[in-house]
Amino acid sequence: MTNSNLNRLVILTGPSCVGKSPLDRAFGKLNPDIRERLSKFVLYISRLPRPGELDGMDYFFRSREQIETLEKKPGYIVMDVRGDLQAVNIDEIVTLLQKKDVFFEGNPFVAQALQAHPKLLKIQRLGIFLSPISKEEITYLKRPELHVSLPGLITDMMRRKLLRRTRKQKGELSLIDLENIERRASSAYKELKEAWRFDYVIPNHDGEDSENWDAFYYPLGDARKTLRAFAELLEGKIPPVVEKWEEDILP
Repeated sequence: MTNSNLNRLVILTGPSCVGKSPLDRAFGKLNPDIRERLSKFVLYISRLPRPGELDGMDYFFRSREQIETLEKKPGYIVMDVRGDLQAVNIDEIVTLLQKKDVFFEGNPFVAQALQAHPKLLKIQRLGIFLSPISKEEITYLKRPELHVSLPGLITDMMRRKLLRRTRKQKGELSLIDLENIERRASSAYKELKEAWRFDYVIPNHDGEDSENWDAFYYPLGDARKTLRAFAELLEGKIPPVVEKWEEDILP
């Protein structure tokens, strides 16, 4: 049963560097009519801004000490995610939902907390998970004769994406950068195991490291397919590229 007094909460989630941020930017640029119907909810985060990120638009960038104080305030959820402290104001989401649909783009840990929060249980939700690998690819790689370690493969896959993204942003990488990359890559498999909890999974091989999002103005390759699938889901259609994962798809 949904709460008819509130609008819909749209959640876009997935591992770090899977393509959530470029999808959000491309969607706003190429589907402004749909995007204008969504009020984007912004997280608090303790890390420093990446190149191009803006305070209040991408995140509210605050110190760990400042975010820790939010834990004592009513209505806030505070979580340690991949080494970063993050916070969500649930009461603010409820207020926004009284006016229009709300869009949240972030990691699966916070996304799950939103889906399970008592104040948000009875609202209409659309949960979309971006995956760097498809259901068919997982099924193939699980064949015993291939001797593939899926945790190891997915960690290495995301490590390479994160390395390419960070080099593109910063050039030379510091030890702190490398540690951050390893922490995020190592978390990806655990996060993918939670994809079944969301309504739809969109396989997307063009992560944030890919030029297919913005090098040629219009997205190409998987970036284009992902953008189209996301827009169609928001319009109530179910495109053929989207998947529904079972709980046991990953061992």
